[in-house]
Parts: sequence; structure tokens; C-alpha cells
Amino acid sequence: MASPEAPMPDGERTPPPPTFTGRLKLEDFRFDGHGSTSTSPSPGGIRKSIRLSSTTKSATVNTNASSSAPPSRKTTQTTTTTTTTTTTTIKTPSKRKPTSTSASPTPSGSGSLTPISSKRQKKIIKTYDTIPQSLPDALAPNLLLLFIGLNPGISTAIQQHAYAHPTNLFWRLLFSSGITPVPCTPQEDRTLPERFALGLTNIVGRPTRNGGELTKGEMDEGVEVLEEKVREWRPESVCVVGKGIWESIYRVKQRKMGGKKGNGRLPKEWKYGWQDESENMGVVIEEGDDGSGNGNGNGNEDHKKKGWKGARVFVATSTSGLAATVGRAEKERIWRELGSWVESRREERENEKGMREGKEEGQAGEL
Repeated sequence: MASPEAPMPDGERTPPPPTFTGRLKLEDFRFDGHGSTSTSPSPGGIRKSIRLSSTTKSATVNTNASSSAPPSRKTTQTTTTTTTTTTTTIKTPSKRKPTSTSASPTPSGSGSLTPISSKRQKKIIKTYDTIPQSLPDALAPNLLLLFIGLNPGISTAIQQHAYAHPTNLFWRLLFSSGITPVPCTPQEDRTLPERFALGLTNIVGRPTRNGGELTKGEMDEGVEVLEEKVREWRPESVCVVGKGIWESIYRVKQRKMGGKKGNGRLPKEWKYGWQDESENMGVVIEEGDDGSGNGNGNGNEDHKKKGWKGARVFVATSTSGLAATVGRAEKERIWRELGSWVESRREERENEKGMREGKEEGQAGEL
């Protein structure tokens, strides 16, 4: 029996060469540069996904062709085309739901959106049914100035006080312009006629979140109501708080005068501030004269209605916090113009009142 060999020292032992054999059988996964048309692992082959099997054939053909011939510009272009086609084949198209043109606004040929006014209008009116639908006016005889607003906002309608939203500049502009000698709050709106000879009303009574929820029809209907209020209370002047309100008044006036379209477009030279006296509101034409010189023809002069030249109109900027077309400095300037007139007229009224009282006292002393 042969004797066992003596163990070789570690320094003299030669390590075995590296191989792919072993438990994992890595030989089956070795890449040798040659393609395989088989979709299953095989020695010397390339493992490919089943979904790429169709494109593998094309790649194999091009690879074999390039191995038998020198690379050329045409071969390179073919390979590039094949790669592009493969990418297109793999890409999955996105699934898009068809858009219904009747369910949402769609652009028209002119670039504007198709409105959904009827349903939207009904929804808005229904939404605000839970709040008061009007706001009381603050009116009295012998007013110096009557403010005409657009309509109550949500905060104003809920609180039942004019211009009540905290972002509205109305009360701040009243004081800074000099229209009121002291700062006032929305809760003092009912006291304005007695304290400062100032009145408040609106062209539309229905409350909305913003002016865009009102229709031209609503505003046009409110013009005649305004005219009647001015005729009844006869203030010295009216302040239209916002260009949009004046556009409605102007549109209705033009329509009554026989305007061609009555579309409410103001002249290009139009400006904020005092309007021409021909635009006075609440004008009353003297009635009862039949042209015969005998009064109204029935001998009763009491039926004769006294005429009135109407209230002068001042158009101011909107005080809403949503109105940003005019800067704060410009708003202050425009309102200050009105405030200067109010201060002057208030002083004149005080002087007239003092003279009147002095005259009455003198007459009483003579008696």
C-alpha cells in the first residue's frame, strides 16, 4: 500500500485555474459575443426576454451581415433604423379619456371660451338663497351726495351694513378724501344722512360674491329704479362707485335717446370725475303746459309738476378689493377731487344755514 503523500506547504501549492463550473453553473450565463436564437439559457448564448424575441432576430441578422462585410455607411443606417423601430415597438401608447365638449367650456374660433351661463347662474342664485337678498338704503331729503354702489357682497348681505368686507376701501376713502370729517365704520352706514348729508343705495339688490355674477340685464333694469330714487329724494349730486355702473347708466340713457346700439361703450375721451351736465340723473321735465299759455288747460295749477335739472354725476373708482385696474394712488387722487367739492359745499351750506337763522331771528325781534 502506498504511503500517503505528505501535505504540500501553502507557499508551494499552485491554485487551480478559474472556471465557470460550480454550483451556480455560470457557464450557461457567459456572454461570448455571438447571439442565440433560443429564448432559453444555453452555453454560449444570450438570455433574452420573450417580448424582445421578435426584435432579436432582426438584430441577429444585422450582426451577422456586419461580420461578413466591412462596416459601411449603409449598414450603420440600417442598424440605427432597426433600433428606432424596436424602441417604437416597446413603447406603450398612453390611454386618454375622450373629452366631452358639452360638459365644459371649449375654445371657439375667436379664442374665447363658450360660456355655460344658464346653469351657472341658477347655481349661484341657489347658493346665496340662505342669506338676506337685499340691503336697506340710507336715504333722506336734502342730501349733499348720494353714493350708488354695484350690489351687496356676501359679507355686506350677511352683516346688513354697506361695504362691510374688510378689504373694501370705501370707508377709508371717505375719510382720507375729506368726504367725512371723521373715520366711520360699516355699522354707522344708517347715520350718514343725518350726520353728513350722505346717502347710500345700489344699482342691483341681489347679493353676489363678485360683480361678474351679475348680468347686463339686471344692471340695466336697475337704472330706472335709480333714476326714480334720485327724482324722489333729489340729492345735489350722485357718486357712481365704479366705471361698470356708469356704463350701464350710460347705455340705458343712449338707448332712450335713440342710440343705434346702446352697447354702453363710453367715448374714448371719457375720464373719471365730474360728468357733463347733460348726463345729470333724475331730471324732471316740467309738465302741465299745453302750449296755450293757460297752464295745464283745466285752470288747476296744482297739477303742474315743477321741473328739476337733476343731480350732477361724479364717477369714482370701485372700492372693491377685487378691483385692481386702478392703482391706490390714482384712487386717492380721484376721490380727493370729490372730497374737495364736498368740503366746499358743506361749508357753504353751514354759512347759508347761519344766514337763514340770523334772518329769522331778526324778523322775530321786529315782531
